[in-house]
Amino acid sequence: MRIGVIASGTRHPVLDAMAGLLAPAHHVGWIDPGHVTDPNGPLADVYLLKARTRPALTLARMLEDRGAPVVNSAAATGLCQDRTAMAALAHSAGLPFPATTAFPTLGGLSDATTDLTRPLVVKSRHSRRHDLVARVDSAVRLRALAADWAQEPVVVQPFADNSGQDHKLWVVGDRVFAALRPSELASTDRGPTVPLPLGELPAGWIDLVREVGAVFALDVYGVDIVDTGDGTPLIVDINAFPGIRDQEGAPEALAALVTATGQPNSSWSESASCPGLSPRIG
Repeated sequence: MRIGVIASGTRHPVLDAMAGLLAPAHHVGWIDPGHVTDPNGPLADVYLLKARTRPALTLARMLEDRGAPVVNSAAATGLCQDRTAMAALAHSAGLPFPATTAFPTLGGLSDATTDLTRPLVVKSRHSRRHDLVARVDSAVRLRALAADWAQEPVVVQPFADNSGQDHKLWVVGDRVFAALRPSELASTDRGPTVPLPLGELPAGWIDLVREVGAVFALDVYGVDIVDTGDGTPLIVDINAFPGIRDQEGAPEALAALVTATGQPNSSWSESASCPGLSPRIG
């Protein structure tokens, strides 16, 4: 089986470990979505969509249109990049998700806000690396953020009192992994991510995370949950194909998912190579 990993630039320990597990019976190659010269060549048997850039999503859609299985799909991945669409789908499915209001720009929100009666969470509407995620307790703080992010499209959510810990849950096929990390909204250093035994999660949380996967049509994904009291969950983020670093068993789970999803492609010959496929990135 030939597996194409659509990834941009950086190395990914879980993917490298997965490739090691699959070799030599299978060939795992990396595709830089910004450097594909012939997207119409022979298809791999399955693709993993790790990158979430526009070129990566465009390439994934083209591959899907040609009949190739892509994990996760371009549509599901793109949905998780738009926090407005994410909130709308979560609410329609009855998932515990914060009320979410979109604003065209943070500068416009700041100009229209003279006072705050309760803390807010302000996030970039479009999820990406180094985006804006901040707690705002006053109009003064909001104006300070707007000074650096004036033209940023944002969403606003009410801040929910919680334990100060993000419960990070990851799903790879039929496996669930969990860890604790100080909240991204904490003013101090966040510290390390600490693995969390599944048995220590509040009742119903694993079922909730699996429901997220069904609603969002995801096979490899992460769900960030805060405990708002007595184990009451609030989903604060959903990510398609997160890093899942330092989780024992994650490479094995990914390898199992890939081999179960792949569709052997009779168009391959010994000399064929799929678009952009190379042994590894950089």
